[in-house]
Amino acid sequence: MSIIKKTLLLVSIYFISFFSQISAEEIKKIGKYKDWEAMVVTDESGKVCFAQSSPILQAPKSNKRDAKLFIAFRPAEKIIDEVSVTGGYEFHKNNSVIAQSGKNKFKFDIKEQGFAWIADTKIEFRMIKRMKKGSRIMITGYNQKGSQTIDHYSLLGFTKAYNSTKKACS
Repeated sequence: MSIIKKTLLLVSIYFISFFSQISAEEIKKIGKYKDWEAMVVTDESGKVCFAQSSPILQAPKSNKRDAKLFIAFRPAEKIIDEVSVTGGYEFHKNNSVIAQSGKNKFKFDIKEQGFAWIADTKIEFRMIKRMKKGSRIMITGYNQKGSQTIDHYSLLGFTKAYNSTKKACS
């Protein structure tokens, strides 16, 4: 594993533990934009800003999960445009997590503690650029038993939520 991937993994684990320790009162909603919302959290290490959305459609329908798609900014750590997703379960280590919008596919390289991240910032940038133009993005993942899930996210309001989030952490 390269030093970049190791660093990204450590930062990502920090991100998970950070958000699991804060309460709802410490998260400030800065805006709701159709199917997306922008949030800010401030602690002793600085601000963390993120845009998030929940799926508008999940498959299989019988398996309701707390899935979310995030774009985060952590200026104190010089992290911008960090794309992450949770399927609401621990991802299977041997199967890929893939985002698809139109003909564009984006693979999440790192899977840890129920979240997945893209290791390459250039791919994150391309995914965000596509999300600004698209109307929907699908995230395909596999649970520990190997069963496939597909979450459909609306991109209505994404650009405004993204811009608001980015501005809040600039």
